[in-house]
Amino acid sequence: MERGRKQGAPSPCAACKLLRRRCAQECVFAPYFPADEPHKFANVHKVFGASNVNKMLQELPVHQRGDAVSSMVYEANARVRDPVYGCVGAISSLQQQIDVLQTQLAIAQAEVVHLRVRQAASNQALSPSNSGSPSSRIVASQARPLFDMDMVDQASLGDSMWSC
Repeated sequence: MERGRKQGAPSPCAACKLLRRRCAQECVFAPYFPADEPHKFANVHKVFGASNVNKMLQELPVHQRGDAVSSMVYEANARVRDPVYGCVGAISSLQQQIDVLQTQLAIAQAEVVHLRVRQAASNQALSPSNSGSPSSRIVASQARPLFDMDMVDQASLGDSMWSC
């Protein structure tokens, strides 16, 4: 049984069905656009056109056609959702999310360092070995952190190089 067509009674693939033509045995679309997935070809046809898809598939070796169809389907679906930016809009949005999350991670890591320094200073102030000399004692409330959270550049939360 060939994908997209039944044995005996040939059922046209999704591409041939949409284009209202007879699906030949050597149809280039049939292996990639089965009859039970008509939406898959519909979006590809809207964005690229059947003739262009046919040409692209004919020019590729058979082992690369599946990947090419997957790419075309992904781009076509992205273009239907966002006609202006398509995949680039999705990539840009994800890049901005990465930038914000990296900044948040850096802030959280700085807070951890700050808390560890405060804890170390507090432990040192309370240790019995420092109790003899008042000048050598560090009072936890007077300990200055190595990293001041006000130094974090809040402007880095803004635009990335990918924003449009």
